[in-house]
Amino acid sequence: MKILLSNDDGYQAPGIVALYEALLPLGEVEVVAPEHNNSAKSNALTLHSPLYVHRASNGFRYVNGTPADCVHIALTGLLGYKPDLVVSGINNGANMGDDTIYSGTVGAAMEGFLFGIPAVAFSQTEKGWKHLDTAAAKAHELVKHLIASLPPSGTAHADPWLLNVNMPCVPADQMKGFKVARLGRRHAAEPVITQTSPRGETMYWIGGAGAAKDDAEGTDFHATAQGYATITPLHVDLTDHQRLPYWVQTAAALSHLR
Repeated sequence: MKILLSNDDGYQAPGIVALYEALLPLGEVEVVAPEHNNSAKSNALTLHSPLYVHRASNGFRYVNGTPADCVHIALTGLLGYKPDLVVSGINNGANMGDDTIYSGTVGAAMEGFLFGIPAVAFSQTEKGWKHLDTAAAKAHELVKHLIASLPPSGTAHADPWLLNVNMPCVPADQMKGFKVARLGRRHAAEPVITQTSPRGETMYWIGGAGAAKDDAEGTDFHATAQGYATITPLHVDLTDHQRLPYWVQTAAALSHLR
Protein backbone atom coordinates (compact mmCIF):
# COMPACT_ATOMS: atom_id res chain seq x y z
CA MET A 1 0.00 0.00 0.00
CA LYS A 2 1.54 3.29 -1.16
CA ILE A 3 0.41 6.48 0.58
CA LEU A 4 1.28 10.06 -0.42
CA LEU A 5 1.15 12.41 2.58
CA SER A 6 1.02 16.21 2.42
CA ASN A 7 -0.39 19.14 4.40
CA ASP A 8 -0.63 22.93 4.41
CA ASP A 9 1.12 23.76 7.70
CA GLY A 10 4.54 22.83 6.33
CA TYR A 11 6.71 19.73 6.46
CA GLN A 12 7.96 20.48 9.98
CA ALA A 13 4.48 20.86 11.53
CA PRO A 14 3.70 18.52 14.43
CA GLY A 15 0.51 17.41 12.68
CA ILE A 16 2.19 15.88 9.64
CA VAL A 17 4.91 14.27 11.76
CA ALA A 18 2.28 12.64 13.99
CA LEU A 19 0.23 11.52 11.00
CA TYR A 20 3.29 10.08 9.25
CA GLU A 21 4.13 7.98 12.29
CA ALA A 22 0.49 6.84 12.57
CA LEU A 23 0.39 5.75 8.91
CA LEU A 24 3.76 3.97 8.80
CA PRO A 25 2.37 0.64 10.02
CA LEU A 26 -0.17 0.71 7.17
CA GLY A 27 2.13 0.94 4.16
CA GLU A 28 4.84 2.82 2.33
CA VAL A 29 4.42 6.51 3.17
CA GLU A 30 6.02 9.25 1.06
CA VAL A 31 5.86 12.84 2.33
CA VAL A 32 5.83 15.77 -0.12
CA ALA A 33 4.76 18.90 1.75
CA PRO A 34 5.16 22.69 1.60
CA GLU A 35 8.36 24.24 2.88
CA HIS A 36 6.42 26.88 4.82
CA ASN A 37 2.90 27.37 6.16
CA ASN A 38 0.45 27.58 3.27
CA SER A 39 -2.87 27.77 5.10
CA ALA A 40 -5.89 28.99 3.12
CA LYS A 41 -4.22 28.37 -0.25
CA SER A 42 -7.10 26.15 -1.38
CA ASN A 43 -6.31 24.51 -4.75
CA ALA A 44 -3.85 27.15 -5.93
CA LEU A 45 -1.09 26.04 -8.30
CA THR A 46 2.15 27.97 -8.90
CA LEU A 47 2.32 28.63 -12.64
CA HIS A 48 4.64 31.62 -13.04
CA SER A 49 7.67 30.71 -10.94
CA PRO A 50 9.75 27.54 -10.60
CA LEU A 51 9.25 24.98 -7.87
CA TYR A 52 12.14 23.33 -6.06
CA VAL A 53 12.13 20.08 -4.13
CA HIS A 54 14.47 19.38 -1.22
CA ARG A 55 14.78 16.44 1.15
CA ALA A 56 14.90 17.03 4.91
CA SER A 57 17.05 15.02 7.31
CA ASN A 58 14.04 12.89 8.29
CA GLY A 59 13.40 11.90 4.67
CA PHE A 60 10.45 14.23 4.07
CA ARG A 61 10.52 16.11 0.78
CA TYR A 62 9.46 19.75 0.85
CA VAL A 63 8.51 22.17 -1.90
CA ASN A 64 8.56 25.97 -2.12
CA GLY A 65 4.94 25.95 -3.19
CA THR A 66 1.34 25.32 -2.23
CA PRO A 67 -0.22 22.10 -0.94
CA ALA A 68 -1.76 21.45 -4.35
CA ASP A 69 1.65 22.06 -5.96
CA CYS A 70 3.15 19.37 -3.74
CA VAL A 71 0.59 16.73 -4.66
CA HIS A 72 0.51 17.78 -8.32
CA ILE A 73 4.24 17.47 -8.96
CA ALA A 74 4.39 14.29 -6.86
CA LEU A 75 1.77 12.67 -9.07
CA THR A 76 3.06 14.01 -12.40
CA GLY A 77 6.67 12.93 -12.22
CA LEU A 78 8.34 13.29 -8.83
CA LEU A 79 7.28 9.94 -7.38
CA GLY A 80 7.47 7.88 -10.54
CA TYR A 81 4.46 5.82 -9.48
CA LYS A 82 0.79 6.32 -8.66
CA PRO A 83 0.01 6.02 -4.94
CA ASP A 84 -3.03 4.12 -3.72
CA LEU A 85 -4.13 6.87 -1.35
CA VAL A 86 -3.48 10.58 -0.79
CA VAL A 87 -3.68 11.80 2.80
CA SER A 88 -3.41 15.41 4.01
CA GLY A 89 -2.98 16.82 7.53
CA ILE A 90 -3.28 16.78 10.42
CA ASN A 91 -4.23 20.45 10.13
CA ASN A 92 -3.73 22.90 12.97
CA GLY A 93 -7.35 24.04 13.21
CA ALA A 94 -10.78 23.20 11.85
CA ASN A 95 -11.73 22.80 8.21
CA MET A 96 -15.50 22.69 8.57
CA GLY A 97 -18.31 24.40 6.71
CA ASP A 98 -17.10 27.18 4.44
CA ASP A 99 -13.51 26.56 5.59
CA THR A 100 -13.26 23.70 3.12
CA ILE A 101 -13.35 26.12 0.18
CA TYR A 102 -10.26 27.95 1.41
CA SER A 103 -8.43 25.04 3.03
CA GLY A 104 -4.99 24.09 1.76
CA THR A 105 -5.34 20.83 3.67
CA VAL A 106 -8.45 19.94 1.69
CA GLY A 107 -6.84 21.36 -1.46
CA ALA A 108 -3.96 18.89 -1.21
CA ALA A 109 -6.35 15.96 -0.81
CA MET A 110 -8.56 17.26 -3.61
CA GLU A 111 -5.59 17.39 -5.98
CA GLY A 112 -5.15 13.67 -5.46
CA PHE A 113 -8.87 13.13 -6.02
CA LEU A 114 -8.69 15.07 -9.29
CA PHE A 115 -6.06 12.59 -10.44
CA GLY A 116 -8.42 9.73 -9.71
CA ILE A 117 -6.91 8.71 -6.37
CA PRO A 118 -8.96 8.26 -3.17
CA ALA A 119 -8.05 11.00 -0.72
CA VAL A 120 -8.73 12.11 2.83
CA ALA A 121 -7.96 15.36 4.69
CA PHE A 122 -7.56 15.38 8.47
CA SER A 123 -7.92 18.43 10.74
CA GLN A 124 -8.22 19.18 14.43
CA THR A 125 -11.03 21.54 15.42
CA GLU A 126 -8.80 23.83 17.48
CA LYS A 127 -5.33 25.28 17.00
CA GLY A 128 -2.39 24.37 19.22
CA TRP A 129 -2.00 20.60 18.61
CA LYS A 130 -3.79 19.70 21.84
CA HIS A 131 -4.33 15.92 22.14
CA LEU A 132 -2.61 15.37 18.81
CA ASP A 133 -1.89 11.79 19.82
CA THR A 134 -5.62 11.08 19.94
CA ALA A 135 -6.17 12.64 16.53
CA ALA A 136 -3.32 10.61 15.01
CA ALA A 137 -4.69 7.40 16.50
CA LYS A 138 -8.15 8.09 15.06
CA ALA A 139 -6.60 8.87 11.69
CA HIS A 140 -4.79 5.54 11.77
CA GLU A 141 -8.05 3.79 12.63
CA LEU A 142 -9.94 5.35 9.73
CA VAL A 143 -7.20 4.93 7.13
CA LYS A 144 -6.76 1.28 8.11
CA HIS A 145 -10.46 0.75 7.47
CA LEU A 146 -10.36 2.69 4.18
CA ILE A 147 -7.40 0.70 2.90
CA ALA A 148 -9.37 -2.50 3.32
CA SER A 149 -11.84 -1.23 0.70
CA LEU A 150 -9.21 -0.21 -1.87
CA PRO A 151 -8.33 -2.33 -4.90
CA PRO A 152 -4.86 -3.94 -4.99
CA SER A 153 -1.89 -1.65 -5.65
CA GLY A 154 -1.50 -0.80 -9.33
CA THR A 155 -5.20 -1.26 -10.03
CA ALA A 156 -7.15 1.70 -11.39
CA HIS A 157 -9.66 3.31 -9.01
CA ALA A 158 -13.03 3.23 -10.76
CA ASP A 159 -14.76 5.51 -8.26
CA PRO A 160 -12.37 7.50 -6.05
CA TRP A 161 -13.70 9.37 -3.05
CA LEU A 162 -12.70 12.54 -1.19
CA LEU A 163 -13.25 12.73 2.56
CA ASN A 164 -12.95 15.70 4.89
CA VAL A 165 -12.37 14.63 8.51
CA ASN A 166 -12.44 16.95 11.53
CA MET A 167 -11.50 15.71 15.00
CA PRO A 168 -12.26 17.44 18.30
CA CYS A 169 -9.26 18.21 20.49
CA VAL A 170 -10.12 15.85 23.35
CA PRO A 171 -8.36 12.97 25.09
CA ALA A 172 -8.95 9.46 23.79
CA ASP A 173 -11.51 8.56 26.46
CA GLN A 174 -13.66 11.54 25.44
CA MET A 175 -13.63 10.89 21.68
CA LYS A 176 -17.00 9.35 20.84
CA GLY A 177 -16.02 7.84 17.51
CA PHE A 178 -16.86 8.81 13.94
CA LYS A 179 -20.05 10.38 12.61
CA VAL A 180 -20.90 11.25 9.00
CA ALA A 181 -21.94 14.90 8.73
CA ARG A 182 -22.72 17.50 6.11
CA LEU A 183 -20.86 20.80 5.91
CA GLY A 184 -22.26 23.57 8.06
CA ARG A 185 -22.04 27.28 7.22
CA ARG A 186 -20.34 30.28 8.78
CA HIS A 187 -21.31 33.92 9.14
CA ALA A 188 -19.21 36.42 7.24
CA ALA A 189 -15.62 36.83 8.37
CA GLU A 190 -14.66 39.34 11.04
CA PRO A 191 -13.68 42.85 9.85
CA VAL A 192 -10.33 43.42 8.21
CA ILE A 193 -7.56 44.52 10.60
CA THR A 194 -5.54 47.61 9.66
CA GLN A 195 -2.12 48.69 10.87
CA THR A 196 0.37 51.34 9.83
CA SER A 197 3.71 50.15 8.49
CA PRO A 198 7.02 51.76 9.57
CA ARG A 199 6.87 53.68 6.28
CA GLY A 200 3.44 55.09 7.01
CA GLU A 201 1.51 52.83 4.65
CA THR A 202 -1.72 51.13 5.67
CA MET A 203 -1.47 47.35 5.99
CA TYR A 204 -4.50 45.10 5.82
CA TRP A 205 -4.83 41.74 7.56
CA ILE A 206 -7.68 39.37 6.71
CA GLY A 207 -9.97 39.03 9.73
CA GLY A 208 -10.72 35.81 11.54
CA ALA A 209 -13.35 33.33 10.41
CA GLY A 210 -16.92 34.16 11.37
CA ALA A 211 -18.99 32.24 13.89
CA ALA A 212 -21.03 29.22 12.84
CA LYS A 213 -24.23 30.21 11.02
CA ASP A 214 -25.58 26.71 10.40
CA ASP A 215 -24.48 24.39 13.18
CA ALA A 216 -27.70 22.39 13.35
CA GLU A 217 -27.80 18.69 14.09
CA GLY A 218 -26.30 16.80 11.20
CA THR A 219 -23.57 19.37 10.50
CA ASP A 220 -19.85 18.99 11.14
CA PHE A 221 -20.00 21.87 13.63
CA HIS A 222 -22.66 20.14 15.70
CA ALA A 223 -21.10 16.68 15.67
CA THR A 224 -17.59 17.80 16.64
CA ALA A 225 -19.06 19.89 19.47
CA GLN A 226 -20.63 16.65 20.74
CA GLY A 227 -17.23 14.94 20.77
CA TYR A 228 -17.39 13.07 17.45
CA ALA A 229 -14.83 12.99 14.67
CA THR A 230 -16.75 13.91 11.53
CA ILE A 231 -16.49 12.37 8.08
CA THR A 232 -17.82 14.53 5.25
CA PRO A 233 -17.69 13.15 1.69
CA LEU A 234 -16.92 15.94 -0.80
CA HIS A 235 -17.19 16.39 -4.56
CA VAL A 236 -15.95 19.10 -6.89
CA ASP A 237 -19.08 19.70 -8.98
CA LEU A 238 -20.00 23.31 -8.18
CA THR A 239 -22.96 23.32 -10.56
CA ASP A 240 -26.17 24.66 -8.99
CA HIS A 241 -28.32 21.80 -10.30
CA GLN A 242 -31.47 23.03 -8.56
CA ARG A 243 -31.41 26.33 -10.46
CA LEU A 244 -30.32 24.95 -13.83
CA PRO A 245 -33.89 25.02 -15.27
CA TYR A 246 -34.25 28.71 -14.38
CA TRP A 247 -31.01 29.62 -16.13
CA VAL A 248 -31.93 27.50 -19.15
CA GLN A 249 -35.10 29.59 -19.47
CA THR A 250 -33.12 32.79 -18.97
CA ALA A 251 -30.62 31.82 -21.67
CA ALA A 252 -33.47 30.95 -24.06
CA ALA A 253 -35.16 34.29 -23.42
CA LEU A 254 -31.92 36.16 -24.06
CA SER A 255 -31.43 34.24 -27.32
CA HIS A 256 -34.84 35.39 -28.55
CA LEU A 257 -33.77 39.03 -28.07
CA ARG A 258 -31.28 38.80 -30.94
